[in-house]
Order: sequence, then C-alpha cells, then structure tokens
Amino acid sequence: MTATAMQPYPITAMALCNGMGDSTAAVLAALRAGRSGLGPCPAEFELDAVVGAVPGPLPPLPGSLERVRDTRQTRIAAVALAELQAPLARACARWGADRVGVVLGTSTGGIEASEGAYAHAHAHGGALPSHYDVERSHALDAVLHLARVFGGGLAGPAYVVSTACSSSAKVFASAQRLLAAGLCDAVLVGGVDSLCRLTVRGFAGLEVLSSAPCRPFSRERAGINIGEGAALLLVERTGEGPARLLGVGESSDAYHMTSPHPEGLGARLAMERALQLAGLVAADVDHVNAHGTGTRQNDSMESQAIRAVFAGAPAPAVVATKGYTGHMLGAAGATEVAFVVDAIAGGYLPASVGADPLDEALGVDVVTARREQRTRAALSNSFAFGGSNCSVLVGGPA
Repeated sequence: MTATAMQPYPITAMALCNGMGDSTAAVLAALRAGRSGLGPCPAEFELDAVVGAVPGPLPPLPGSLERVRDTRQTRIAAVALAELQAPLARACARWGADRVGVVLGTSTGGIEASEGAYAHAHAHGGALPSHYDVERSHALDAVLHLARVFGGGLAGPAYVVSTACSSSAKVFASAQRLLAAGLCDAVLVGGVDSLCRLTVRGFAGLEVLSSAPCRPFSRERAGINIGEGAALLLVERTGEGPARLLGVGESSDAYHMTSPHPEGLGARLAMERALQLAGLVAADVDHVNAHGTGTRQNDSMESQAIRAVFAGAPAPAVVATKGYTGHMLGAAGATEVAFVVDAIAGGYLPASVGADPLDEALGVDVVTARREQRTRAALSNSFAFGGSNCSVLVGGPA
C-alpha cells in the first residue's frame, strides 16, 4: 500500500436474499455449487421471460413499524436485516449508535407497491387503497427506517443512493468517505430491489430482455434477466472479517442514456481509480467479478476495458454471476461484492453459469467451471444507465 492509499476497512458481516434462496446460507450454498436461481416470470407480469425471484412467500413485517409500509421491497429487506441484528447490535455497543451509518442503494424503491395501488385505483373509480401512502410505500428511503429499527436504533448518517444499476456498488464509496472523514465508525451498506412491471417490461421494451436464462460472455448470449433481492454488508473502522474494502473507483462517461461507451472508457476509468485509491496495481488483482449482463454490447465493452486495465499484467480470471440471480439492478452491486467476499474466504472462484460456450473474440479468461484459487484482491464492476460506473476493490483479511 502506498503512502497516499486509502485505509482499508474490514467487512465484518453480510446477509443475502435473492432468487438463489431466502437466507445467506442458502444463497452461498447455491453459489458454491454453481446452481442458478433463475425461473419463469410471475404470471401476473404477462410476459414470456426468465427472472430471479425470491422463493416462497415472504413473511410480513413484524409488528407495527413507524414510517415503514409492508411492501415487497421492505419484506425482502427485512429478511436480510433479521440476519444482521446481532452484528449491528455489537457495532452499536462498540461504537455508539450515532456512529453507525446506513447507506443503501435501490433502483425501484417501492414501485411495485405503487403499481398495485394504481391498479386498485383504476378498478375503484380512482380511489387509492387505504394502506397506500406514496411517501412511505413508494419512497426510496423506506428501507432506511426499516434498517434503523432492525439495527436497534442506528442513529448515524443515513441516506439512499439511486444511480440505477450501480446504486449498491456506489454505497461502498459513500461508506469509505464517511469512515475516512471521521463521521462514522461503522456503516451498514447494501441494496434492495423488488421485481416490478416497470423494470421487467421496461427492459423488454429496450429489446435487451432474454426469454431464456442469461448467458454472460457466451457467444450465444441474447440479453438479460431481471432479478430481485437484498444484499447488506457491515463495514467497520477496525475489526475482524473475511475481507477488506480497499478502494472504490467511480466514473461517469455519459456516452448514452441507456448504452455504455462501446470501448468501455468509463468502465476502464472506474477500475483504474479503484486501484489508484487502494495504492495497488493491476498485477495485484487475481479476479474480476464482471458486470456481465449477457447483452452483446455490455460484455463486449467490458471485455475491452478489462483487457486495457490489465495490459502488461497477468490476465485476471473473470467471473460473471448474473446467471445465478439475474440483474438485480439496485441490489446487484452489493450482491456481487458479497459473492467476491465469499470467494476470498473460501479460496475458490464460482462458475459463470451460462457462459459456456465462450465468445472467444472477447479475449478474457472467463471461469466456466468452479476453480479452487486463492484471491488476494478482486474488482467487482457495476455499470448503469447514463454511464454511472463503479468498481469496488476487495481484498483478503490483513
């Protein structure tokens, strides 16, 4: 680490919920086994598509929670938050509740609840359902209030990041800044999104939605699947954990509203900035968890960016995990950072489900079958509409 590098911060706890399972243990068991969580789109969406839906009925929110409405988004968040109650309580006891912040990413917020309210109004002469409140059901910050309740009264800085598909990657940059500035001693970060018609049908309208399971980096790739879920991680100033947050690189290439720069210039810049902030070079990185959506354009530009960043250095292994979850939009970045943490802790690289047969023209080393491999450091990429790019650099414990 150079003299100007940011201090690394330990990731001390995490919780996951997505199409692979409704608990961290279930999700990670599927990841390690190479088992996808993708399945048919719910019938009410009236669309021939594949999605990553959280399995089974979601339990309602416990009790009466002030300022929190019982929606699919908050139910998904509550499943993950329930697993983190003990670590959050320990963080509050150690640092003080006012020193524990919350920064969460979301793309959809409570849009699913608003879609239901609109359907009700359409069927009932314009009357909204009595339980619906736009500020509490639809608002992006509903999960913040929920997190504070489950965290035992977290009272530090709290806000939401909503930059489409990079939302819950950029929260790691927020956490790093809050810790470096001395405003927090621990930050709960992550993202939550739920399936809704707006995103599923919207991506269908963009003609990038696949009716079959997505196939990142495959020569047969034909588009993305949409997923839902929550990923929450606790980053602390000091402590013991399976991995450390080393640096976060951000860029905004603004090439096009919905398409990335075809040569991956913004993606390259985000990866280079993450390395620079951590005081590392490309040769220190053993694998990249790619954004890897499975569209022709994304995988092409990301491959070009990876080749450029690692030119002259050993080629890193590339892992693409959206074949497990679908594209979870505002929850994707944090989910994939959590997958990197598990890979570091377990000394393996998960299979890139659906990647075989590879598109050899892309020129990157995509992992198609699980590898037993130690990771010193890994980059996790997230790229969003409008060119909002983010790369999170994670390393092993000190």
